[in-house]
Amino acid sequence: MPFKPVMPVAQAARESALLDPELLRTFVAIAESGSFSRAAGQTFRTPSAVSMQIKRLEALLERRLFERSRRRAALTADGERLLADARRLLRAHEEVLAGFRAPGLQGRVGLGATDDIGNRILPGVLARFARVHPLVQVDVAIAGTRELLRRVDAGVLDLALVTVGPEGPSSRGEVVHSEPLVWAGLDGGAAVARTPLPLALAEHGCVWRQRALDILDRAGVTYRVAYTCEHCVGQEAAMQADLAVAPFPASLVRPPLRRLGSDVLPALGDYQAMLVRRGGLDRLGERLAEDVADACRTLRG
Repeated sequence: MPFKPVMPVAQAARESALLDPELLRTFVAIAESGSFSRAAGQTFRTPSAVSMQIKRLEALLERRLFERSRRRAALTADGERLLADARRLLRAHEEVLAGFRAPGLQGRVGLGATDDIGNRILPGVLARFARVHPLVQVDVAIAGTRELLRRVDAGVLDLALVTVGPEGPSSRGEVVHSEPLVWAGLDGGAAVARTPLPLALAEHGCVWRQRALDILDRAGVTYRVAYTCEHCVGQEAAMQADLAVAPFPASLVRPPLRRLGSDVLPALGDYQAMLVRRGGLDRLGERLAEDVADACRTLRG
C-alpha cells in the first residue's frame, strides 16, 4: 500500500475549521463601534474575551483584521474585505433561525424617532427586524420630541426615540446615546459674524432650541431666530445657504458645514437620546426596543 503523508495537525485544523457566527458577530461589533471595549459591552463579554475571539478569527483566516491603537481599532485592508461578507453571513444565519422559529411573531408595532438620530439607525434596525420577524408590520413616525411623547401617551406609538438634555425627564425612559451638541455654520461663511446672530432652530419644545437660547442669554449674545424647522434638514439648508448658524449634533456636522469652537460661541454641552416605551408594552414591542437600543449604542458621538 502506498504511503499517504499525514497532514500536520495545525494545517488540518485550519482546513476543517468553520467560521463561528459568534466570532463574526464580535468582529462586526468592533468594526462598527471602533472599539474593543464598546464591542465588549454590546456583546456582553469581557474585553479580554473579545480580544481572544479576534485572535482566534485572525489565526483561522491567517490575516490581521485590526490596527489597534489606544483610542481606536481601525480595520486593515483584510478587515474591510471581511466586513461585508461577515454581515452577509450573519444576516443569512438570522434568516435561517427566523424561518424555524414557531410560531413567528405577528402584528403591528409603532416606532417614532426624531430625525437627527432616526436617519442614522432606522435603515439598519428596520432591515434587521424584518429579516427576523417578516410578518410584523412596523409603522414609523418622524417628528419632534414633544409630538412623539404625545403620541406615546395617546397609545398611537409603542416606542419613541426622543432627544433630551442631562436635566431631561430620564425617568420616562432609557438613555441610549449621548454626544456633544455644538454650534455649526457654513465653512468660511459670514453668518456667524453678523449682529444680531441669525439662528436656525427647531420648533418650540426641542431641547436644542431651549439650550441654545438659554446659553446665549447668559453669555449676553444678541441674536434673532431667523429660521425654524421641525427637522434637521431645514436647519442644515439654512446653514449651507450661509443664512444662519445652528445648534447641531457633533456627528452630523459634515462639509460644507463646520463646527464653531467655544472661542466663537459658548459651549452647549451634551445631549442625549432617550428610548420611551408606552405602558404595558408587549413582547413584540420589546423585541424592537432591544434592536433600537443596540443600534443607538453603536453610534459614535
